[in-house]
Amino acid sequence: MATTNSLVIAPQWIGDAVMTEPLMRRLANRGERLTVGALPWVAPVYRAMPHVAEVIEFPFAHGGLQFKARHGLARQLAGRFDTAYICPNSLKSALLPFLASIPKRVGYLGEARVGLLTHRLKNPPKGKRPPMVAFYSALSGEADIAGDQPQLQVDCTEIEPALAAMGLRRGAYHVFAPGAEYGPAKRWPATHFAELARRLDLPVVLLGSAKEFELCEQIAASVNAEQPGKCLNFAGKTSLAHAFIAIAATKSIVSNDSGLMHVAAAFGVKQVAIFGSSSPLHTPPLNPQANVLWLKNDPAYQPALDCAPCFERECPLGHTRCLVDITPGRVVEALNHFQIS
Repeated sequence: MATTNSLVIAPQWIGDAVMTEPLMRRLANRGERLTVGALPWVAPVYRAMPHVAEVIEFPFAHGGLQFKARHGLARQLAGRFDTAYICPNSLKSALLPFLASIPKRVGYLGEARVGLLTHRLKNPPKGKRPPMVAFYSALSGEADIAGDQPQLQVDCTEIEPALAAMGLRRGAYHVFAPGAEYGPAKRWPATHFAELARRLDLPVVLLGSAKEFELCEQIAASVNAEQPGKCLNFAGKTSLAHAFIAIAATKSIVSNDSGLMHVAAAFGVKQVAIFGSSSPLHTPPLNPQANVLWLKNDPAYQPALDCAPCFERECPLGHTRCLVDITPGRVVEALNHFQIS
């Protein structure tokens, strides 16, 4: 039987990329050779998926159609693939497979791209969308996708050298991921992260993008002033591949609803995931080791959070009660749950 060569157009966010892993597994298990086209900051996610044979880093920037660049790359890819799976809903993401004349092009309807797709899935209404993992897995055309859970792997031979380069020992530190690209309504307060770090017995590694360096430095500086060397700020200072290894080898991780939360879930590490303006019903950390804190579904929390989830970048009411009222002590209790369970 001839191998089917498939191109997957990846989402542009790390968390979404992680959530496509079950789709990759399904496609590979039925004999498709997978090449993933991804933006540079997302590409390392697919290198942690054993079912992906090749990763092409796209030379595209945020925004704009960039037709000339897409057309040039399409000419290089023409004739290589039988099928394309387009994960994002944008018109520009479907343009490359169309220009490359890939015979079968699978994706969701959206952004007037009907003519660019040959196999079209209807976009569920916003109020009835399934969890994002199932949303992506549906592109496979297979049933029984509700139980899909992402899994990532790192090369075992790379773990100890990477930890040594960062000055870390496996299981002898905690990871904090205090950022959330979407906006402040998804970020637990920096002061709370700092207080949590003070209460923990092990060192804390702070991870995030270069944009989150100042946020992480605010936490680290506050803690290190009292407990020198307690916090190590690697935000923007280490590769995403090394950040993955730091997460895979940590004792536990505390994060907001962010890309690194999904990375931790896919590695199966002990994690506390803090939700505010978003919902764990839509983008949960699919990990039996995850402990989710969300005041919306806490019957003991009063007055009830009728405003959540608002899915806004900034709190429309100005109080961000959904995050502020999750105390560092509550997170300590969630972490201690792992030690006694």
